Amino acid sequence: MSSIKKDENFSEWYNEIVEEAGLTDKRYPIKGMNVWPAYGWKIMRYVDSYIREELDATHHDEVCFPLLIPQTEFQKEKEHIKGFDAEVYWVTKAGDNELDIPLVLRPTSETAMYPMFSLWIRSHSDLPLKIYQLVNTFRYETKQTRAFIRVREIHFFESHTCHVDEEDAQKQIEEDIQILSRIAKKLCMPYMLLRRTEWDKFPGAYYTVGIDTTLIKGRSLQLGSIHHYHENFSKPFDIKYEDLNGDLKYVHQTTYGMSERLLGAVIGVHGDDKGLVLPPAIAPFQVVIIPILAKGNVEEVEKQACILRDELRAAGIRVELDDGDERPGNKFFKWELKGVPLRLELGERDIKNGVVAFARRFDGQKGSFQRSEVTSLVKAELDKIAEEMDAKAWAKMKESIISVDDLENPPEMILRFGWCGDENCGKAIEEKTGLKILGTPYIHEEFHGKCAGCGKDTDIVVYSARAM
Repeated sequence: MSSIKKDENFSEWYNEIVEEAGLTDKRYPIKGMNVWPAYGWKIMRYVDSYIREELDATHHDEVCFPLLIPQTEFQKEKEHIKGFDAEVYWVTKAGDNELDIPLVLRPTSETAMYPMFSLWIRSHSDLPLKIYQLVNTFRYETKQTRAFIRVREIHFFESHTCHVDEEDAQKQIEEDIQILSRIAKKLCMPYMLLRRTEWDKFPGAYYTVGIDTTLIKGRSLQLGSIHHYHENFSKPFDIKYEDLNGDLKYVHQTTYGMSERLLGAVIGVHGDDKGLVLPPAIAPFQVVIIPILAKGNVEEVEKQACILRDELRAAGIRVELDDGDERPGNKFFKWELKGVPLRLELGERDIKNGVVAFARRFDGQKGSFQRSEVTSLVKAELDKIAEEMDAKAWAKMKESIISVDDLENPPEMILRFGWCGDENCGKAIEEKTGLKILGTPYIHEEFHGKCAGCGKDTDIVVYSARAM
């Protein structure tokens, strides 16, 4: 159990929880490059499995590109370099030998993949090309590092697609948004889709849609992003196809990326002062069984606990039987810290009454299941927990958003206000308030009012927050 309260000091609470719960170990001797212990890696693997499931189902093919990118390829897209030149790691030597061409550890994979795309794509019949990979990317993060949220070695998902025209690429953007909605449902994760400002979009993008959630006191966290590239990368990388008329045309491209920040968001959105609160879909153990032992009943209770474990496991439920020597209370604290969604308790009285006691991690609700129906009842309860977690998180995010007319003494909330659309005015708002303009709603929202910066009439509405 955390000794620090989430609402009082979120940063310290977060740092304590991720280590005590066994999600990360920051003692590796490179700052911002942390070790994934088994419990944290299991959670991340479940997240990855849902990403793979969704991408495979939408006809993306998984690939794996090399880690190193030659400087010659990295420099082909000048806008891309301008965005990353302060963050990249360079490899300049092999043993004692200076390399003829310096190599970059990938910050993202556009400049690694696109030279190959120009070889793979020849005809309209090669399109759409839809690929993805789950790899590590590297960025020299100069701000204060924080596990999963701001690190230098990033566990990363990225999809890259090529299309015959802008319309087909736009259809891919819409498919990406549907993929996101299904993945977010597994994580019980609320989010906003906000089209980034021109000065904040991904380097080289035609436009960028940021995927943002809210943590505490109006602070936002970007979970990922979706980019429409138009022809901005296909031209410098010469990715062309022959159309039905025999004419050569440049492809239109999109990308979609999310990282281990998804796990950081799960911790920050759902966790409480007792520790993690994990959505059932990604919990390494969805159920933990705690035998309640007393003199004279140890053997029978342990036997029935094993039978219960085996029944649940056979039904596809991830279950752990804690038959260690600790007192039940200590076990309760341990598994609350680790965020296991459902705790089952089995003692002599429960066996005699034909029931199994339960406690929900999400809200502490307690009750009992009929032993004869325990498998179906546990499954139903896990589904119910997921639905209620999702609903609560969405409601909490909506409560954290407030519409304002001016930015004098802005409250610690996600702010929604009018903006004239002028870049200089937008940057002045950010400088004056210390807020970051997250962008305009991707799904149009009707608005008629004044710009909070200059006072001009406008129909543009933006969202702003203090970013993590």
